Parts: sequence; structure tokens; C-alpha cells
Amino acid sequence: MRRQDIWIDFGLSGLTKWFAGPWVGEATPEEIVAGAADWGDGAYAATLLDDALRLLESSVPTRVIDLLWRAAIGLPCDGDDVRRDGRAWLGDIVRICADRIRLDQPSFTPVPPDPPADGPLEEAVLEEIRAAAPDVRHAVGAGGAEVVGALEEVVARVDPDLGFRLFLRVLKAYLVPVAESRYLRYHELGERFGYHELVVDDGTLQSVPDPA
Repeated sequence: MRRQDIWIDFGLSGLTKWFAGPWVGEATPEEIVAGAADWGDGAYAATLLDDALRLLESSVPTRVIDLLWRAAIGLPCDGDDVRRDGRAWLGDIVRICADRIRLDQPSFTPVPPDPPADGPLEEAVLEEIRAAAPDVRHAVGAGGAEVVGALEEVVARVDPDLGFRLFLRVLKAYLVPVAESRYLRYHELGERFGYHELVVDDGTLQSVPDPA
């Protein structure tokens, strides 16, 4: 399945939405990941594996991974309640996704994902994160400034595609208001990344009119 045919948020950013549903608490984290990896007869597993591998093998501090995981789910980000090591968690995700892919491809071995998108997309995503930074800091509260910095770090040092999707997920998780002009720019960026339009907004992005 092509990425643009996946009509829900995919990869690591999409996985965070699975941890905000009513079933949380009824299944283990590993069971939730396995359910996500099996979505679409396993179509989701490859994108999730790529994101997890890219972030796991990057040079960003584990603290950045921890912060963005919590922020994308909408949990408090005050820095005092990180209960799981982010890199160990990514390793679990890689293992679960690889096991799912092997159901269809028994000889499958995870390999490093393709290089990230080009420079212009990186700059475009960074501009949008910086433009929204005051609203993100306000909505997140304690730790908000660190979350903004973590998003910028993933965009610049890991992958602007993943960074943009995590940014969108943080906006949705904290109900950050998005002016209509920004909303349209997000959709334009999504087209450049090859997303289905519902990846940018599945109905939970809080679009508001531009200030008069």
C-alpha cells in the first residue's frame, strides 16, 4: 500500500493516537502496538517500523523521545513523570513490527530507512513549528518550551516528515487553535510529503478564523 493511500495518520505519530483511545488500560502497550501493526492486513507495520528505526538510531537524546511520545499522546510534560525509557520502547516497537512483517515475508530483516526529505521541506516545517510555538507552549503548560525544542530537534536531526507529523499530533492532542491560513499551509505541506489529506486533519485539528 502506498503511503498516500493510508487514510489515517501512520507511523509513530499515528501510533500515539492508538494510546488515546477508550481501550487503553484494557490492553498492554505491546498489545496496542501489535494491533496497530496489524492494521490494514499489516500495511501499517512498515511505516511504523521506519519511523521507530529512524528515531531509535538517531543522535537525539532519549529525553527528546520521551518528551515527544508523552506530548503526542497529550500527557503532562513537566519532566518529572517519565516512566519508560524512550529508546527501549522504540526497540519494542521495532521488534513487534518486524514480527508482523515476517508473517508475510518470513525472511524479512529490518534495514535502515531511506534518507529523509530534502532541505526546503525541513525549513518549511521548522517555520511552522516556530510560528505555532507560543500557542503550543501555552497549551502544553509546564514543559511546553521543551516540547517545541524537541520537535525542532527531530525535524533538523532526524526527519522533517516525522517531525511534521509529530507536530500535528501535538496540536491535536492539546487542542491548540490553528488559524485558517496556517491550516491551509499544513495541508500544502502534507501534499508535498505525499500524505492523504486525513493525515493532516482527521477532524481533530482545531481550525479557527485568522485574526481580524
